[in-house]
This record gives sequence, structure tokens and C-alpha cells, in this order.
Amino acid sequence: MSGDEVRSGGCLCGAVRFSVKGAPLRVGLCHCQDCRRTSGSAFTFFGVWPRSAYEGAGELGTFEGRSFCSVCGSRVASLRDEEAEIMVGALDLAPSDIIPGYELWIGRREPWLMDLQWAEQFEHDRESRAIDAPPIEPEITAHLSSRILDATREPRRRPWGR
Repeated sequence: MSGDEVRSGGCLCGAVRFSVKGAPLRVGLCHCQDCRRTSGSAFTFFGVWPRSAYEGAGELGTFEGRSFCSVCGSRVASLRDEEAEIMVGALDLAPSDIIPGYELWIGRREPWLMDLQWAEQFEHDRESRAIDAPPIEPEITAHLSSRILDATREPRRRPWGR
């Protein structure tokens, strides 16, 4: 991804729209109880961009640092002074080229989910680091890389939804 590429996204109803410019600083999965409850899923998939790379429109509600559409309730971001944590599933285009580099709260990961072999594993929250940019591409086996590329070439069709 080039430093000038802009990704856009939004909530389910369209009342909230956002864009992020450039590559994320880091990308991860979280298996903690809070993320499970706010997403309604077994984990969350998120990317962190510099706050200056984020632009948004529409009314956001916020609960304990997590922002969501005040109309439909879709969780879209967590906005902090220096960073914008985006729920990757809220992006308009499939984020096939955004690959997690770490997993959080791995003790809560479902036993039927395999760990990401290339990703750093953290028992709890990730330790802060002095410098998180530029992002380091995770090392992925050639087999997995080809599966990801194949999946991006032929989109799956669903009989429902968008």
C-alpha cells in the first residue's frame, strides 16, 4: 500500500463515514472479553493509523473509548489523541492486504481458532513501544500468501447482504 492510498469505510446504515490515509501503524486481533462483547464475535480485527490520517463524518457515540454510530450502533473506531483504531471490518473494500501482526489476550482465544504463526502473541495487552512505525510486514509462509492472493482475485458471492 502506498503512503497516499486512502481507504474509506463506515457503519451499517451509512450515517457514519470515515477514511484513513496510508498504511496502518500496526494491525492486530484481540480475544479479550470487552472486544468479544462489543463486537458480538469471538475476536476483533483492528488496524491502528496515526490520528492525523483519520477523517470522519457523522455522529459518533462513545462508550469507554469505543466509538459507534449513534443511529445503527455499528462499532467503527476508537479515537485517541495520537491514534485512530479502526475496526477493519468497517472498511468498504475487503481488507485482504491488511494482515495482523499480533494477537492480544491469547488465553481467551477459542480453541478452534488457530494462532497466527507469523504474529506476535500476547497474554494480555500489547506492551507500548517507543516507535511503532513504519509497520513491519509479518513473515507469512508462501502457501498462506498464495491463499490470501487467490481469495482476493475471486470474490465469494453471498445470496444475502452487501
